[in-house]
Amino acid sequence: MTTPRLTAKGQATRDRIVTAAAELMFERGVAGTSTEDVQAAAGVSTSQIYHYFRDKKALVRAVIALQTEMIVGNQEAVLATLDSVASLRAWADAIVELQRSLGCKGGCPIGSLGTEIAEHDPDARADVAAGFERWERAIRGGLHTMRDRGELRREADPDRLATTLLATLQGGLALTQVRRDTVVLEIALAQVIDHIETFTS
Repeated sequence: MTTPRLTAKGQATRDRIVTAAAELMFERGVAGTSTEDVQAAAGVSTSQIYHYFRDKKALVRAVIALQTEMIVGNQEAVLATLDSVASLRAWADAIVELQRSLGCKGGCPIGSLGTEIAEHDPDARADVAAGFERWERAIRGGLHTMRDRGELRREADPDRLATTLLATLQGGLALTQVRRDTVVLEIALAQVIDHIETFTS
């Protein structure tokens, strides 16, 4: 998804709109967020919103791009260092602590958006899928490094382990949101990392 080149002022306005929309959609969901809500939160006019986004679907796709960059893009350097069991456990602990600090509300911003739009917005669904692939690819990198160094036995499959770890994280975040408790997330992440550890030399 590309956007026309904007002036610095135009880019700042667009960014303000997307940030406001992302915050509202995280709190209320896509269906619970109207363009009027975004307009009020961003302090812009209706014409400004439609100058940058032809409709709400375009705005949702911009929110997905923002959330992907915030969650995956900003973590790629960290994810690239997940090349030991100890670093995986520290990463899991940080995720659990973040959920506690949020009161277990909201779940995963990317996952929540994906669940809500998957059946009625194929373009947005594809954007979410690409975001998850980027996330999984970053996790795979660390696991491949472990195997290349000989810390994971050759029979370990870093690709499958990365898929399992990301799927476990997403399921754990969903249950954490529903139950308002991190216990399931802690157990699930610990179990999958224990499984990864069984492949260490």
